[in-house]
Amino acid sequence: MSLDSDASSQGGDHRGFRQITRDRLLFEMLRSTRKDSKSTWKVLIMDKFTVKIMSYACKMADITEEGVSLVEDLYKRRQPLPSLDAIYFIQPTKENIVMFLSDMSGRSPLYKKAYVFFSSPVHKELVAQIKKDSSVLPRIGALSEMNLEYFAIDSQGFITDHERALEELFSENAEGSHKYNACLNTMATRISTVFASMREFPRVHYRVAKTIDASTMTTLRDLVPTKLAAGVWNCLMKYKTTIPEFPQTETCELLIVDRSIDQIAPIIHEWTYDAMCHDLLCMDGNKYVQEVPSKNGSATEKKEVLLEDHDPVWLELRHAHIADASERLHDKMTNFISKNKAAQLHQSRTGGELSTRDLQKMVQALPQYSDQIEKLSLHVEIAGKLNNIIREQCLRDVGQLEQDLVFGDAGTKELINFLRTQLGTSRENKLRLLMIYAALNPEKFESDKGAKLMQVNLLFKILLVHVKTFTFILTCANNCCSFHSVTWDQSKDEDNPTNIYFFIAELAGLSADDMVAVNNMRCLCGPDTKKSSGGFTLKFDVHKKKHSHRKDRTGEESAWALSRFYPILEELIEKLSKGELPKDEYNCMNDPSPSAHVLPTSSSVRTSPAHSMRSRRTGGTWARPRGSDDGYSSDSVLKHASSDFKKFGQRIFVFVIGGATRSELRTVHKLSSKLKREIILGSSSLDDPPQFITKLKLMSAAELTLDDLQI
Repeated sequence: MSLDSDASSQGGDHRGFRQITRDRLLFEMLRSTRKDSKSTWKVLIMDKFTVKIMSYACKMADITEEGVSLVEDLYKRRQPLPSLDAIYFIQPTKENIVMFLSDMSGRSPLYKKAYVFFSSPVHKELVAQIKKDSSVLPRIGALSEMNLEYFAIDSQGFITDHERALEELFSENAEGSHKYNACLNTMATRISTVFASMREFPRVHYRVAKTIDASTMTTLRDLVPTKLAAGVWNCLMKYKTTIPEFPQTETCELLIVDRSIDQIAPIIHEWTYDAMCHDLLCMDGNKYVQEVPSKNGSATEKKEVLLEDHDPVWLELRHAHIADASERLHDKMTNFISKNKAAQLHQSRTGGELSTRDLQKMVQALPQYSDQIEKLSLHVEIAGKLNNIIREQCLRDVGQLEQDLVFGDAGTKELINFLRTQLGTSRENKLRLLMIYAALNPEKFESDKGAKLMQVNLLFKILLVHVKTFTFILTCANNCCSFHSVTWDQSKDEDNPTNIYFFIAELAGLSADDMVAVNNMRCLCGPDTKKSSGGFTLKFDVHKKKHSHRKDRTGEESAWALSRFYPILEELIEKLSKGELPKDEYNCMNDPSPSAHVLPTSSSVRTSPAHSMRSRRTGGTWARPRGSDDGYSSDSVLKHASSDFKKFGQRIFVFVIGGATRSELRTVHKLSSKLKREIILGSSSLDDPPQFITKLKLMSAAELTLDDLQI
């Protein structure tokens, strides 16, 4: 959670996002207390939320340098230090105020003086509660609103820490729920504090709710972006009158969307180094557990390492394709051996190539090279693990089918054939394939059919029916049960989507719990304006021409294999930058000023036909020309890593309700260089595929039981 190494070189009003966040915490908050305080050292007290704000933006060494000798938890019992001043960085909640007053009231306060900084605007009632205690008032050195209540997870990314946003905002039980409004209000406040910190006043664009016709009622989950945009706008209006030097005219762009714009990005396998680490390795956040030789050399011991920006190798490779990262690591190791005499000597003695374990042993023998060798050996080990998992799980075949489905080069027939022949595919990967299929065919997952599907799946497990022919029970709308026999016969049943869907679900061997996740994806689908007003009449013809959900992008044909996929957010950001967001899909809370139309020019997004004209990749090779610079390669990242923001245009902020993905975070880095504008991605959370699938399952109020089948 440390600061980017390059960010410190930026100065003035052109600092990067995380640099500004860091400077406000260190200088505007901690350093400001030096003026009136006689204590050389102070105690910093935070709650569970604000300690994360601090840890994502600053190192402990940074905090100590500002005169903090001790960091304490507000809710843990603390030793009285009456000779020291205390700095409170807390959320403005009733519980926190009670704890603060308990510390500082009475004859024997815990600290000499208190400097209180709230992470967001504090209610007048809470201020009045503080003023009531006459013993506390003389001991308060400052009472201020920092308006900084977000986690700066990346140099160009933040989250509001709403891990249950999908459940609270988009589930069927969200209607009329207290959690719905509470979640939106808190989220709006935290997003607004980003603009308070950056001293930016945005044009607030948001995705509008879609309805089938005038007679169709708009649901609350359809209105989530609209309501959040209104909440952010209200906060910004208050900032214009309460925060000194807050802009009075628009200075940047903000786009608010929800997860429904792209249901595939959180599920599909992303083939960059960063994404694969978090998807395939059992990591706790950014913590990776590495096995290193013990000091006595007799066994190995586990060591926790952080994959973050302070690691130059990680910073270089994180957005690179896994094959590119592997090649670069091999080149680095070869270069290290050729220039390091100790490594050459070790290699000559062993008569073979240096292994990761050999490099780790050299760390202990050569402390002067320890940092360089440690970083190199760490990433060689990680890349080796990832490549082994790719081979063992046949992920290249899975990834090829995923991308073929998305780009229209494969359909139902190919999916069924894959499930029939690739018997070694894990249940998790089958689930992800079916979820992608569901996202591409939302009309097959209507509410009543989704419930029936889960019931049928349970009956499959109980009755142990044959894969090719099975009997199942469907509960009718009037609670009357009827029996049907379903047999997948391509020549007869290609017009019956229900038969095909049930067949695929059973062929994949998914559990009822898995099918809950598939069924809940419909909660992220907007109304289908093309749906017939009558009964179910859609045809499912495997011989029909396949439609692509994505269009191939120009100028990126030379990318590595399986890097064809891109998130929809990429197109939206480019359109926003050019002022070309569709008027019927996106509204703006404020009328832009004339200067807003003067936007940086960039290469236009290709308008291509709906069907992919590009030949299907076979996945037989990772290869691409080494000299290409498509924005994804680590060379490209490094080339623009120290870009001077003075040369950039107005900032673009994008907020995704319901969780952002690492592919979307990578996209904002790529487009910042391309569009010459600092692009900052915000979200309620940053989710990897396993996390996103778990959250989809939690959207259901209760587990489906046998009693629900009403047999």
